[in-house]
Amino acid sequence: MPPTNRAFRLAPALLLVCGAWLVLAWPWLSGRVTIPWDAKAHFQAQFQFLADSIHRGEWPFWNPFVFAGSPQIADPQSLVFSPPYLLAALVTPNPGFQLADGIALGMLLAGGIGIVLIFRDRGWHWIGAVVAAIAFAFGASAAWRVQHTGQVLSLGWFPLALFCLMRALERSSAGWGFASGFVAGFLVLGRDQVALLAVYVLAGWVAWWWLAGEGRARRLRASLVPLACGVLGGLLVAAVPMAMTLLLAGETSRAAIIDLPGAERGSLHPASLLTAFVANLYGTDGPLAEFWGQPSPAWGPTDLYLARNMSDVYLGAIPLVALIVLGAARGALAAREARFFVVAFVALTLYALGRYTPAFAPAFHSLPGASLFRRPADATFLMGALAAVLAGYCIHRLLAGDLRSGLARTLGGGVALAAGLAACVAVAVWKGRLAQAAPFIAIGAVSIALSALALFVAARLAPRHAGLAGLLLAATLTADLALSNGPNESTALPPVLYDVLRPDSANATIALLRARLPNEPDRRDRVELAGVDFHWPNASMVHRLDNTLGYNPVHLNDYSRATGAQDHVALPDQRVFAPLMPSYRSRLADLLGLRLIATRGDIADIDRSLAPGDIAEIGRTADGRVYENPRALPRVLFPSGAIAADFEALIRTGAWPDFDPRATVLLERPQGGSAGTGPAGTVAIRRYANTEVIVDAESANGGYVVLNDAWHPWWRAEIDGRPAPLLKANVLFRAVAVPPGRHEVRFVFRPFVGMAAELAERLAGR
Repeated sequence: MPPTNRAFRLAPALLLVCGAWLVLAWPWLSGRVTIPWDAKAHFQAQFQFLADSIHRGEWPFWNPFVFAGSPQIADPQSLVFSPPYLLAALVTPNPGFQLADGIALGMLLAGGIGIVLIFRDRGWHWIGAVVAAIAFAFGASAAWRVQHTGQVLSLGWFPLALFCLMRALERSSAGWGFASGFVAGFLVLGRDQVALLAVYVLAGWVAWWWLAGEGRARRLRASLVPLACGVLGGLLVAAVPMAMTLLLAGETSRAAIIDLPGAERGSLHPASLLTAFVANLYGTDGPLAEFWGQPSPAWGPTDLYLARNMSDVYLGAIPLVALIVLGAARGALAAREARFFVVAFVALTLYALGRYTPAFAPAFHSLPGASLFRRPADATFLMGALAAVLAGYCIHRLLAGDLRSGLARTLGGGVALAAGLAACVAVAVWKGRLAQAAPFIAIGAVSIALSALALFVAARLAPRHAGLAGLLLAATLTADLALSNGPNESTALPPVLYDVLRPDSANATIALLRARLPNEPDRRDRVELAGVDFHWPNASMVHRLDNTLGYNPVHLNDYSRATGAQDHVALPDQRVFAPLMPSYRSRLADLLGLRLIATRGDIADIDRSLAPGDIAEIGRTADGRVYENPRALPRVLFPSGAIAADFEALIRTGAWPDFDPRATVLLERPQGGSAGTGPAGTVAIRRYANTEVIVDAESANGGYVVLNDAWHPWWRAEIDGRPAPLLKANVLFRAVAVPPGRHEVRFVFRPFVGMAAELAERLAGR
């Protein structure tokens, strides 16, 4: 166990880290800008749905507002199991943009504090901890990809889990072991590639602990109880949500395993590593038309599937100088206590580079879970975290005065820095972008020079004025990151752009949709928000509009195959139809109760098969046009008979049998029914909530109550409080056979019971 550094000044370290965080986070905390793209288009809507559901007294386990219904509790991006978002949702029914942004940025602060605690336990200098924590929270992908909320959350948990794990092993502590597993459980709940790779780093630390010191057998034995407690803590947090997600994965559009070529399209281009020297080298923070990094036309057909902000790895000039001059040239990175972090950083860098190194293919094929994710460049999140730790360690060695001496070594490091800047110039000249890149290269050169000077001065101040030395480095790094990694088009946009995602928005399109939806006891008509704008598909979750589409890479596969629904529908050509739903003028559109369609332009740009009069335009707003489908069927039907149908064949061919949905329901296994001649009786929705739908049905001869909501095996049906078989009807929907008389039919979503039953069936081999 490393000796505790009694000279470690925790209070000043935390004060400087929190002060830097407040300065760098203030543009978002103040409300001047907001974290855009996925943070709003996807996660803000999830956050609003969670909070609104809780304050309505409804479970947020099923989401009726996208894709005709979705098992929200099993969705890894739903925030249902995220402690900070869940706590905030308990407090307010309408969480605003600033609160959502503050939580994401706050998780980065929490991770930074975890790094400070790691430094304290290892006896490393507190000023190095300050630099590491600031660089962790606002460097590399933590800054440039802050809009990827789920991955940011995973990154924030990582240092805290590592801190607890280190203590558990070094102290042979069951309590810290349990804590490490408990915290790692929330890390795992990210269920993204950052979480997966972080778990491998944590496992690597355990292996390193076993093998790197003396008394390996003793270390192994002493670690068994803490690790067992860690497994218990992790299972308590993550077992149920993970089981639900794994079961859902087999039923969703992401069920297919990603192949190696598909994953390699998400590789980090080697030229992206030059952004470690010059943050905005490729024009990442400007208009998209001016971006010339990878992938862009400037590089030809690189066949990379990356957004422009996914390739920036700028950590700050102080960390860069520390790593190259103090770490590589003067030997700090060769120290035994730094080796694990060096090895892990190199491994993650090779992984991130994907197809550009021979290491990725073996890792992809051998590491469990790697084939679930399509973008090895996601490893840049953890590359930044480990580089921040290493930079802080190098500063610790500088301030401890035990680096290798010699002017030649220092000059060698300076030459390496100059070579990096020269490479930036060379690439800019090669691509004919020197005039565009020159100002940013100049900023990088000045930042490096000032940071080197700050390190030189801090080293001389630290023995007698450590507080001033820490303040100097913290202030220099904060100013650098504010300039180079500060708000830009990828990370900060005016909140007004996302006004439609506010519950109190006065948006004219939303108002028109609400005004034109019928208010009848058997109806709950749906809308479709197609090709309006990037952030529109999930606006239905904010305004409680039942949507046939949405923005989410996870949605039920049968629904996607039947309707053509894709992950996103920001542009008209992203609304893809399917054989079973070849047009808005189709039986499935009517069964879905698709009444209103909002789109940016003419609906013919989306559905070219429409004939005049098929869909009527009912209004125009600043956002586009709204159309009405007059043939939309009620949400609940009560046909008198049933006929058998092969649902898989229907999805594949789109060849509906000749039947009237009001009179007959299609079932895979009809219960002695036959084609009906009309409705069985009267039916009306009495209560419609997220996880419960109550229907009143009355008939003389009985029939089938059909609820045109997405079928899922975790739903259950009851008739007058008694369980009844839940049937899959008309390919996608729910039905229950109802005897003659007056009855209460209840559909209830029971995810825990459903998950247990599904697991039992799979274990039994059924």
